Amino acid sequence: MEIPGRDIEADEDYNPFEHRKLAHPTSDMDTLIHLLKGSLGSGILAMPMAFLNAGLFFGLVATFAIGGICTYCVHILVKTAHELCRRIQKPSLGFAETAEAAFLSGPPAVHKFSRLAKAMVNWFLVIDLLGCCCVYIVFVSRNVKQVVDFYTKDSEYHDIPLRVYMVALLPLLILMNLLRNLKYLAPFSMIANLLVGTGMGITFYYLFQDIPSIHDRLPFTGIERLPTFFGTAIFALEGIGVVMPLENNMKTPTHFIGCPGVLNTGMFFVVSLYAFVGFFGYLKYGEHTASSITLNLPENEVLGQSVKLMIAVAIFFTYSLQFYVPMEIIWKNVRHWFGAKKNFAEYSIRIALIVMTLCIAIAIPNLGPFISLVGAVCLSFLGLIFPSIIETVTFWDRPNGLGRFNWVLWKNIFLVCFGILGFLTGAYVSILDIIQGED
Repeated sequence: MEIPGRDIEADEDYNPFEHRKLAHPTSDMDTLIHLLKGSLGSGILAMPMAFLNAGLFFGLVATFAIGGICTYCVHILVKTAHELCRRIQKPSLGFAETAEAAFLSGPPAVHKFSRLAKAMVNWFLVIDLLGCCCVYIVFVSRNVKQVVDFYTKDSEYHDIPLRVYMVALLPLLILMNLLRNLKYLAPFSMIANLLVGTGMGITFYYLFQDIPSIHDRLPFTGIERLPTFFGTAIFALEGIGVVMPLENNMKTPTHFIGCPGVLNTGMFFVVSLYAFVGFFGYLKYGEHTASSITLNLPENEVLGQSVKLMIAVAIFFTYSLQFYVPMEIIWKNVRHWFGAKKNFAEYSIRIALIVMTLCIAIAIPNLGPFISLVGAVCLSFLGLIFPSIIETVTFWDRPNGLGRFNWVLWKNIFLVCFGILGFLTGAYVSILDIIQGED
Protein backbone atom coordinates (compact mmCIF):
# COMPACT_ATOMS: atom_id res chain seq x y z
CA MET A 1 0.00 0.00 0.00
CA GLU A 2 1.22 3.51 -0.80
CA ILE A 3 0.78 6.69 1.25
CA PRO A 4 -2.17 8.53 -0.30
CA GLY A 5 -1.61 12.15 -1.29
CA ARG A 6 -3.93 14.78 0.14
CA ASP A 7 -4.84 15.82 -3.40
CA ILE A 8 -6.21 12.34 -4.03
CA GLU A 9 -8.05 12.42 -0.71
CA ALA A 10 -9.65 15.70 -1.70
CA ASP A 11 -11.91 13.86 -4.12
CA GLU A 12 -14.99 13.95 -1.90
CA ASP A 13 -17.13 12.45 -4.65
CA TYR A 14 -15.43 9.05 -4.57
CA ASN A 15 -17.88 6.45 -3.32
CA PRO A 16 -16.13 3.13 -2.62
CA PHE A 17 -19.41 1.21 -2.67
CA GLU A 18 -20.08 2.15 -6.31
CA HIS A 19 -16.71 0.69 -7.34
CA ARG A 20 -17.16 -2.74 -5.76
CA LYS A 21 -17.41 -5.37 -8.47
CA LEU A 22 -18.90 -8.46 -6.82
CA ALA A 23 -19.78 -11.63 -8.72
CA HIS A 24 -22.30 -12.74 -6.10
CA PRO A 25 -23.15 -9.90 -3.68
CA THR A 26 -25.13 -10.86 -0.60
CA SER A 27 -28.44 -9.36 0.45
CA ASP A 28 -29.04 -7.93 3.92
CA MET A 29 -30.77 -11.16 4.99
CA ASP A 30 -27.93 -13.34 3.63
CA THR A 31 -25.38 -11.23 5.49
CA LEU A 32 -27.42 -11.43 8.70
CA ILE A 33 -27.53 -15.24 8.44
CA HIS A 34 -23.76 -15.40 7.80
CA LEU A 35 -23.14 -13.06 10.75
CA LEU A 36 -25.21 -15.30 13.03
CA LYS A 37 -23.36 -18.41 11.78
CA GLY A 38 -19.99 -16.72 12.32
CA SER A 39 -20.84 -15.44 15.81
CA LEU A 40 -22.79 -18.41 17.17
CA GLY A 41 -19.96 -20.83 17.84
CA SER A 42 -18.91 -23.21 20.59
CA GLY A 43 -18.63 -20.23 22.97
CA ILE A 44 -22.38 -20.41 23.62
CA LEU A 45 -21.84 -23.76 25.38
CA ALA A 46 -19.38 -22.09 27.78
CA MET A 47 -21.67 -19.22 28.79
CA PRO A 48 -23.15 -21.01 31.87
CA MET A 49 -19.56 -21.37 33.13
CA ALA A 50 -19.07 -17.63 32.56
CA PHE A 51 -22.14 -16.95 34.74
CA LEU A 52 -20.72 -19.34 37.37
CA ASN A 53 -17.72 -17.00 37.59
CA ALA A 54 -19.79 -13.80 37.70
CA GLY A 55 -23.08 -14.57 39.42
CA LEU A 56 -26.60 -14.88 38.08
CA PHE A 57 -27.64 -11.22 37.84
CA PHE A 58 -24.22 -9.62 37.50
CA GLY A 59 -23.45 -12.06 34.70
CA LEU A 60 -26.65 -11.08 32.90
CA VAL A 61 -25.90 -7.35 33.07
CA ALA A 62 -22.19 -7.81 32.28
CA THR A 63 -22.93 -10.03 29.24
CA PHE A 64 -25.09 -7.29 27.68
CA ALA A 65 -22.47 -4.66 28.62
CA ILE A 66 -19.59 -6.61 27.02
CA GLY A 67 -21.82 -7.41 24.03
CA GLY A 68 -22.60 -3.71 23.62
CA ILE A 69 -18.91 -2.73 23.83
CA CYS A 70 -17.89 -5.44 21.32
CA THR A 71 -20.64 -4.33 18.91
CA TYR A 72 -19.58 -0.68 19.25
CA CYS A 73 -15.94 -1.60 18.48
CA VAL A 74 -17.08 -3.41 15.33
CA HIS A 75 -19.00 -0.22 14.41
CA ILE A 76 -15.94 1.98 14.71
CA LEU A 77 -13.82 -0.51 12.74
CA VAL A 78 -16.29 -0.65 9.83
CA LYS A 79 -16.89 3.13 9.91
CA THR A 80 -13.12 3.76 9.86
CA ALA A 81 -12.66 1.28 7.00
CA HIS A 82 -15.29 3.19 4.96
CA GLU A 83 -13.44 6.47 5.60
CA LEU A 84 -10.10 4.93 4.59
CA CYS A 85 -11.63 3.42 1.43
CA ARG A 86 -12.70 6.91 0.42
CA ARG A 87 -9.29 8.41 1.22
CA ILE A 88 -7.18 5.89 -0.70
CA GLN A 89 -9.86 5.32 -3.35
CA LYS A 90 -10.09 1.58 -2.84
CA PRO A 91 -13.47 -0.23 -3.00
CA SER A 92 -12.95 -2.40 0.10
CA LEU A 93 -10.47 -3.23 2.87
CA GLY A 94 -10.03 -6.23 5.17
CA PHE A 95 -9.23 -5.95 8.89
CA ALA A 96 -5.43 -6.08 8.46
CA GLU A 97 -5.55 -3.79 5.39
CA THR A 98 -7.61 -1.27 7.37
CA ALA A 99 -4.91 -1.20 10.06
CA GLU A 100 -2.19 -0.67 7.46
CA ALA A 101 -4.15 2.06 5.63
CA ALA A 102 -4.91 3.86 8.94
CA PHE A 103 -1.21 4.16 9.79
CA LEU A 104 -0.29 5.17 6.23
CA SER A 105 -2.90 7.93 6.03
CA GLY A 106 -2.47 9.06 9.65
CA PRO A 107 0.19 11.38 11.12
CA PRO A 108 3.64 11.09 9.40
CA ALA A 109 5.21 9.85 12.65
CA VAL A 110 3.24 6.57 12.48
CA HIS A 111 3.72 5.78 8.76
CA LYS A 112 6.72 3.54 9.54
CA PHE A 113 4.51 1.32 11.73
CA SER A 114 1.99 0.51 8.96
CA ARG A 115 3.41 -2.90 8.06
CA LEU A 116 3.78 -3.77 11.73
CA ALA A 117 0.10 -2.87 12.30
CA LYS A 118 -0.99 -5.14 9.44
CA ALA A 119 1.23 -7.98 10.68
CA MET A 120 -0.04 -7.62 14.27
CA VAL A 121 -3.68 -7.94 13.20
CA ASN A 122 -2.90 -10.94 11.01
CA TRP A 123 -0.89 -12.74 13.67
CA PHE A 124 -3.47 -12.15 16.39
CA LEU A 125 -6.10 -13.55 14.00
CA VAL A 126 -3.88 -16.59 13.43
CA ILE A 127 -3.26 -17.11 17.17
CA ASP A 128 -6.96 -16.61 17.97
CA LEU A 129 -8.26 -19.06 15.37
CA LEU A 130 -5.59 -21.69 16.05
CA GLY A 131 -6.38 -21.25 19.75
CA CYS A 132 -10.03 -21.97 18.95
CA CYS A 133 -8.91 -25.11 17.10
CA CYS A 134 -7.08 -26.26 20.25
CA VAL A 135 -10.23 -25.61 22.31
CA TYR A 136 -12.26 -27.65 19.80
CA ILE A 137 -9.96 -30.68 20.20
CA VAL A 138 -10.37 -30.58 24.00
CA PHE A 139 -14.13 -30.07 23.63
CA VAL A 140 -14.67 -32.99 21.23
CA SER A 141 -12.48 -35.34 23.29
CA ARG A 142 -14.24 -34.52 26.59
CA ASN A 143 -17.72 -35.10 25.19
CA VAL A 144 -16.80 -38.36 23.44
CA LYS A 145 -14.95 -39.63 26.54
CA GLN A 146 -17.98 -39.02 28.76
CA VAL A 147 -20.22 -41.13 26.50
CA VAL A 148 -17.65 -43.91 26.02
CA ASP A 149 -16.97 -44.11 29.78
CA PHE A 150 -20.66 -44.73 30.43
CA TYR A 151 -20.77 -47.74 28.09
CA THR A 152 -17.43 -49.23 29.22
CA LYS A 153 -17.98 -49.17 33.00
CA ASP A 154 -17.10 -52.84 33.50
CA SER A 155 -14.40 -53.18 30.86
CA GLU A 156 -10.69 -52.44 30.57
CA TYR A 157 -11.45 -49.48 28.30
CA HIS A 158 -13.21 -47.53 31.06
CA ASP A 159 -11.71 -44.16 31.97
CA ILE A 160 -9.06 -44.06 29.24
CA PRO A 161 -7.04 -40.83 29.69
CA LEU A 162 -8.47 -37.80 27.87
CA ARG A 163 -5.20 -37.28 25.98
CA VAL A 164 -5.61 -40.68 24.27
CA TYR A 165 -8.90 -39.48 22.75
CA MET A 166 -7.12 -36.36 21.51
CA VAL A 167 -4.37 -38.38 19.81
CA ALA A 168 -7.03 -40.63 18.23
CA LEU A 169 -8.52 -37.54 16.53
CA LEU A 170 -5.26 -36.74 14.70
CA PRO A 171 -5.72 -38.92 11.57
CA LEU A 172 -9.30 -37.65 11.13
CA LEU A 173 -8.22 -34.01 11.57
CA ILE A 174 -5.43 -34.41 9.00
CA LEU A 175 -7.79 -36.00 6.44
CA MET A 176 -10.42 -33.27 6.89
CA ASN A 177 -7.92 -30.43 6.64
CA LEU A 178 -6.18 -31.61 3.50
CA LEU A 179 -9.23 -30.15 1.70
CA ARG A 180 -7.98 -26.79 0.44
CA ASN A 181 -11.17 -25.50 -1.19
CA LEU A 182 -13.93 -23.93 0.89
CA LYS A 183 -16.47 -25.27 -1.60
CA TYR A 184 -15.78 -28.83 -0.41
CA LEU A 185 -16.14 -27.79 3.24
CA ALA A 186 -19.60 -26.26 2.70
CA PRO A 187 -21.54 -29.56 3.13
CA PHE A 188 -19.74 -30.20 6.43
CA SER A 189 -20.67 -26.68 7.54
CA MET A 190 -24.34 -27.35 6.78
CA ILE A 191 -24.25 -30.66 8.70
CA ALA A 192 -22.57 -28.88 11.63
CA ASN A 193 -25.29 -26.21 11.69
CA LEU A 194 -28.06 -28.83 11.73
CA LEU A 195 -26.36 -30.81 14.51
CA VAL A 196 -25.76 -27.71 16.66
CA GLY A 197 -29.37 -26.54 16.17
CA THR A 198 -30.76 -29.95 17.13
CA GLY A 199 -28.33 -30.33 20.04
CA MET A 200 -29.15 -26.89 21.44
CA GLY A 201 -32.88 -27.61 21.17
CA ILE A 202 -32.51 -30.79 23.25
CA THR A 203 -30.24 -28.91 25.69
CA PHE A 204 -33.01 -26.33 26.26
CA TYR A 205 -35.39 -29.21 26.94
CA TYR A 206 -33.12 -30.34 29.80
CA LEU A 207 -32.48 -26.78 31.08
CA PHE A 208 -36.18 -26.14 31.68
CA GLN A 209 -36.84 -29.29 33.68
CA ASP A 210 -37.05 -28.77 37.46
CA ILE A 211 -35.60 -25.24 37.41
CA PRO A 212 -34.47 -24.15 40.89
CA SER A 213 -35.41 -20.80 42.40
CA ILE A 214 -33.26 -17.81 41.46
CA HIS A 215 -32.71 -17.30 45.20
CA ASP A 216 -30.65 -20.52 45.24
CA ARG A 217 -27.94 -18.89 43.10
CA LEU A 218 -25.48 -16.14 43.93
CA PRO A 219 -26.36 -12.80 42.27
CA PHE A 220 -22.64 -11.82 42.35
CA THR A 221 -19.84 -14.28 43.07
CA GLY A 222 -17.00 -11.86 43.86
CA ILE A 223 -14.39 -9.80 42.08
CA GLU A 224 -11.66 -12.46 42.04
CA ARG A 225 -13.39 -14.57 39.34
CA LEU A 226 -14.42 -11.67 37.08
CA PRO A 227 -11.30 -11.93 34.85
CA THR A 228 -12.29 -15.51 33.97
CA PHE A 229 -15.83 -14.32 33.21
CA PHE A 230 -14.44 -11.58 30.95
CA GLY A 231 -12.21 -13.98 29.01
CA THR A 232 -14.99 -16.54 28.54
CA ALA A 233 -17.64 -13.95 27.60
CA ILE A 234 -15.46 -12.17 25.06
CA PHE A 235 -14.39 -15.52 23.58
CA ALA A 236 -18.06 -16.37 23.11
CA LEU A 237 -19.25 -12.99 21.82
CA GLU A 238 -16.43 -11.76 19.62
CA GLY A 239 -16.96 -12.61 15.96
CA ILE A 240 -14.86 -9.70 14.64
CA GLY A 241 -12.87 -11.94 12.31
CA VAL A 242 -15.91 -12.49 10.06
CA VAL A 243 -17.16 -8.88 10.01
CA MET A 244 -15.03 -7.25 7.31
CA PRO A 245 -15.39 -10.07 4.74
CA LEU A 246 -19.17 -9.99 5.23
CA GLU A 247 -19.42 -6.20 4.91
CA ASN A 248 -17.15 -6.22 1.84
CA ASN A 249 -19.45 -8.68 0.06
CA MET A 250 -22.76 -6.86 0.68
CA LYS A 251 -25.00 -5.53 -2.07
CA THR A 252 -25.88 -2.53 0.17
CA PRO A 253 -22.93 -2.04 2.58
CA THR A 254 -24.44 1.13 4.04
CA HIS A 255 -27.09 -1.10 5.68
CA PHE A 256 -24.44 -2.96 7.68
CA ILE A 257 -23.91 -0.34 10.39
CA GLY A 258 -27.09 1.68 9.93
CA CYS A 259 -29.93 1.85 12.42
CA PRO A 260 -31.16 -0.77 13.12
CA GLY A 261 -28.74 -2.24 10.56
CA VAL A 262 -27.55 -5.80 9.96
CA LEU A 263 -24.82 -5.61 12.62
CA ASN A 264 -27.07 -4.27 15.40
CA THR A 265 -29.85 -6.75 14.62
CA GLY A 266 -27.49 -9.73 14.46
CA MET A 267 -25.50 -8.83 17.58
CA PHE A 268 -28.64 -8.12 19.61
CA PHE A 269 -29.91 -11.60 18.77
CA VAL A 270 -26.50 -13.21 19.48
CA VAL A 271 -25.97 -11.42 22.82
CA SER A 272 -29.55 -12.16 23.93
CA LEU A 273 -29.19 -15.86 23.10
CA TYR A 274 -25.83 -16.10 24.87
CA ALA A 275 -27.22 -14.35 27.96
CA PHE A 276 -30.27 -16.65 27.88
CA VAL A 277 -28.15 -19.83 27.74
CA GLY A 278 -25.74 -18.53 30.39
CA PHE A 279 -28.51 -17.45 32.77
CA PHE A 280 -30.59 -20.63 32.60
CA GLY A 281 -27.56 -22.95 32.39
CA TYR A 282 -26.14 -21.57 35.64
CA LEU A 283 -29.60 -21.39 37.24
CA LYS A 284 -30.13 -25.10 36.47
CA TYR A 285 -26.74 -26.52 37.50
CA GLY A 286 -25.35 -23.94 39.96
CA GLU A 287 -21.94 -24.83 41.42
CA HIS A 288 -21.89 -28.03 39.35
CA THR A 289 -21.90 -26.10 36.05
CA ALA A 290 -19.28 -27.64 33.72
CA SER A 291 -16.96 -25.90 31.27
CA SER A 292 -19.37 -26.93 28.49
CA ILE A 293 -23.08 -27.17 29.25
CA THR A 294 -23.27 -30.46 27.30
CA LEU A 295 -21.07 -32.11 29.97
CA ASN A 296 -23.87 -31.45 32.51
CA LEU A 297 -26.49 -33.39 30.54
CA PRO A 298 -27.47 -36.80 31.98
CA GLU A 299 -24.89 -39.50 31.26
CA ASN A 300 -27.39 -42.34 31.60
CA GLU A 301 -29.97 -41.08 29.07
CA VAL A 302 -29.70 -41.76 25.35
CA LEU A 303 -31.03 -38.25 24.56
CA GLY A 304 -28.31 -36.58 26.65
CA GLN A 305 -25.64 -38.82 25.13
CA SER A 306 -26.87 -38.05 21.61
CA VAL A 307 -26.48 -34.30 22.25
CA LYS A 308 -22.87 -34.78 23.36
CA LEU A 309 -22.05 -36.76 20.24
CA MET A 310 -23.97 -34.41 17.91
CA ILE A 311 -22.22 -31.32 19.27
CA ALA A 312 -18.85 -33.16 19.23
CA VAL A 313 -19.28 -34.03 15.53
CA ALA A 314 -20.41 -30.46 14.73
CA ILE A 315 -17.41 -28.93 16.50
CA PHE A 316 -15.11 -31.42 14.76
CA PHE A 317 -16.41 -30.20 11.37
CA THR A 318 -16.12 -26.57 12.53
CA TYR A 319 -12.39 -27.15 13.19
CA SER A 320 -11.80 -27.26 9.41
CA LEU A 321 -13.58 -23.94 8.86
CA GLN A 322 -11.66 -22.25 11.68
CA PHE A 323 -8.39 -23.72 10.40
CA TYR A 324 -8.94 -22.38 6.86
CA VAL A 325 -8.38 -18.69 7.69
CA PRO A 326 -5.08 -18.92 9.66
CA MET A 327 -3.74 -21.35 7.06
CA GLU A 328 -4.57 -18.84 4.29
CA ILE A 329 -2.84 -15.99 6.16
CA ILE A 330 0.29 -18.06 6.87
CA TRP A 331 0.45 -19.52 3.35
CA LYS A 332 0.19 -16.11 1.66
CA ASN A 333 3.20 -14.94 3.67
CA VAL A 334 5.44 -17.96 3.06
CA ARG A 335 4.46 -19.40 -0.34
CA HIS A 336 7.22 -17.47 -2.17
CA TRP A 337 9.88 -19.47 -0.28
CA PHE A 338 9.09 -22.80 -1.94
CA GLY A 339 9.40 -22.33 -5.68
CA ALA A 340 8.15 -25.35 -7.64
CA LYS A 341 7.35 -27.45 -4.55
CA LYS A 342 4.40 -25.35 -3.43
CA ASN A 343 1.86 -28.21 -3.15
CA PHE A 344 4.12 -30.40 -1.03
CA ALA A 345 5.04 -27.40 1.15
CA GLU A 346 1.42 -26.38 1.70
CA TYR A 347 0.33 -29.88 2.74
CA SER A 348 3.36 -30.16 5.03
CA ILE A 349 2.52 -26.83 6.72
CA ARG A 350 -1.11 -27.91 7.14
CA ILE A 351 -0.11 -31.16 8.84
CA ALA A 352 2.47 -29.39 11.02
CA LEU A 353 -0.12 -26.84 12.21
CA ILE A 354 -2.68 -29.56 12.97
CA VAL A 355 -0.08 -31.49 15.00
CA MET A 356 0.84 -28.25 16.80
CA THR A 357 -2.80 -27.55 17.81
CA LEU A 358 -3.07 -31.15 19.02
CA CYS A 359 0.13 -30.86 21.11
CA ILE A 360 -1.12 -27.63 22.72
CA ALA A 361 -4.49 -29.25 23.50
CA ILE A 362 -2.71 -32.27 25.04
CA ALA A 363 -0.54 -29.93 27.12
CA ILE A 364 -3.56 -27.89 28.32
CA PRO A 365 -6.61 -30.18 28.60
CA ASN A 366 -8.38 -27.77 31.01
CA LEU A 367 -11.26 -26.58 28.82
CA GLY A 368 -12.58 -23.71 30.99
CA PRO A 369 -9.30 -21.83 31.62
CA PHE A 370 -8.20 -22.50 28.03
CA ILE A 371 -11.31 -20.79 26.62
CA SER A 372 -10.80 -17.85 28.98
CA LEU A 373 -7.10 -17.58 28.03
CA VAL A 374 -7.80 -17.45 24.27
CA GLY A 375 -10.51 -14.83 24.81
CA ALA A 376 -8.44 -12.67 27.16
CA VAL A 377 -5.25 -12.73 25.07
CA CYS A 378 -6.45 -12.56 21.46
CA LEU A 379 -9.90 -11.05 21.48
CA SER A 380 -9.04 -8.24 23.89
CA PHE A 381 -6.67 -7.02 21.18
CA LEU A 382 -8.73 -7.87 18.08
CA GLY A 383 -12.10 -6.82 19.48
CA LEU A 384 -11.26 -3.82 21.69
CA ILE A 385 -7.71 -2.48 21.43
CA PHE A 386 -6.99 -2.60 17.68
CA PRO A 387 -10.29 -0.96 16.49
CA SER A 388 -9.80 1.87 19.03
CA ILE A 389 -6.20 2.50 17.94
CA ILE A 390 -7.14 2.34 14.24
CA GLU A 391 -9.89 4.96 14.69
CA THR A 392 -7.62 7.26 16.73
CA VAL A 393 -4.77 7.13 14.19
CA THR A 394 -7.16 7.61 11.23
CA PHE A 395 -8.72 10.83 12.56
CA TRP A 396 -5.78 12.15 14.64
CA ASP A 397 -4.68 15.01 12.35
CA ARG A 398 -8.00 15.76 10.69
CA PRO A 399 -9.90 18.97 11.45
CA ASN A 400 -12.21 18.17 14.37
CA GLY A 401 -11.49 14.48 13.69
CA LEU A 402 -11.43 13.61 17.39
CA GLY A 403 -14.60 15.53 18.18
CA ARG A 404 -15.36 18.30 20.66
CA PHE A 405 -13.02 18.25 23.68
CA ASN A 406 -11.26 15.28 21.97
CA TRP A 407 -14.01 12.96 23.24
CA VAL A 408 -13.14 10.32 20.61
CA LEU A 409 -9.58 10.18 21.98
CA TRP A 410 -10.74 9.85 25.62
CA LYS A 411 -13.31 7.24 24.67
CA ASN A 412 -10.68 5.20 22.81
CA ILE A 413 -8.21 5.51 25.69
CA PHE A 414 -10.92 4.04 27.95
CA LEU A 415 -11.55 1.15 25.51
CA VAL A 416 -7.81 0.42 25.19
CA CYS A 417 -7.38 0.48 28.99
CA PHE A 418 -10.43 -1.77 29.39
CA GLY A 419 -8.97 -4.19 26.85
CA ILE A 420 -5.52 -4.20 28.48
CA LEU A 421 -7.05 -4.72 31.94
CA GLY A 422 -9.12 -7.64 30.62
CA PHE A 423 -6.07 -9.06 28.85
CA LEU A 424 -3.75 -8.89 31.87
CA THR A 425 -6.19 -10.07 34.54
CA GLY A 426 -7.89 -12.67 32.32
CA ALA A 427 -4.58 -14.15 31.14
CA TYR A 428 -3.15 -14.18 34.69
CA VAL A 429 -6.15 -15.93 36.28
CA SER A 430 -6.48 -18.40 33.37
CA ILE A 431 -2.79 -19.35 33.49
CA LEU A 432 -3.04 -19.83 37.27
CA ASP A 433 -6.05 -22.12 36.79
CA ILE A 434 -4.21 -24.10 34.11
CA ILE A 435 -1.14 -24.51 36.37
CA GLN A 436 -3.32 -25.59 39.29
CA GLY A 437 -5.24 -28.01 37.04
CA GLU A 438 -8.65 -26.44 37.68
CA ASP A 439 -11.38 -26.75 35.06
